[in-house]
Amino acid sequence: MVSSSHEAMHRIFQEDPGVFPRTFRALGIPFDEPVTAALLPTDLTETRPLERRVDTLLRFDTDSGPSFLLAVEAQGRRDPGKTSSWAYYLAHLYAKYGIPPVLLVVCQDKRTATWASTPVHIGPPQWSALTLRPLVLGPHNVPVITDPARAARDIPLATLSAVTHAREPNVAAILEALASAMKTLDEDTASVFAELTELGLGDAPAAQTWRDLMAVDLSFFRSETSQRLRAEGRAEGRAQDILLLLTARDITLTDEARRRITACQDLDLLGTWFRRAITAATADEVFAED
Repeated sequence: MVSSSHEAMHRIFQEDPGVFPRTFRALGIPFDEPVTAALLPTDLTETRPLERRVDTLLRFDTDSGPSFLLAVEAQGRRDPGKTSSWAYYLAHLYAKYGIPPVLLVVCQDKRTATWASTPVHIGPPQWSALTLRPLVLGPHNVPVITDPARAARDIPLATLSAVTHAREPNVAAILEALASAMKTLDEDTASVFAELTELGLGDAPAAQTWRDLMAVDLSFFRSETSQRLRAEGRAEGRAQDILLLLTARDITLTDEARRRITACQDLDLLGTWFRRAITAATADEVFAED
């Protein structure tokens, strides 16, 4: 059965593929930031009745380097049978897409990470026909992020830090920093990474710590202050849309008209002005009947 922590360890890369190059640049392996990162089908099943699925599969395209495939596998324990499956995945992906593949294995304990990072030589002793060299992330090399400001700068990396250190003594400090950083996000994004964190912690004792933090900190999103701030943000965005539209249509605006638009917090009224701005010949027509 696939565990919740297994899901979170690879789904983080679906939510923000850029966390892959950012993490490994800090470890001295200079992957370029992707221009695009496309989620590909994970089904590697052959026509014969043998099903093989990689956990997450992404295609990375960059400005300065060649495209490559990133296969992400979440590994909870040592499994000698996995190495042959991983070798199959990489060979199959290269044959199917014609693009160089990279295997990333994400672990939650150092013993599993050490096992997964050991190169596997496939072939007779006289000649290795294929060498499997996974990249591995785990508590041994993922940054320990306990500073809320740093966590806020990169929420996906902070989430990965919490998940990979789920059973380490310092996890409580990581979770506190992440919970604090969540307040800088909109509610929908915060909910995604809060859920990934809870899934990633699985049955570790830290899972209760995270639930307690969320019960307090994410109540911010339900507060009147949060609702007011989100409404103000939406109003500001709609006001800017109106200004951009009128500017693009060469409609002259006085300073007073600009202030009237930017100061408005009534989303319904802003919506009316926006619709009028599409066809209005003058600024007065935008404000007609108001």
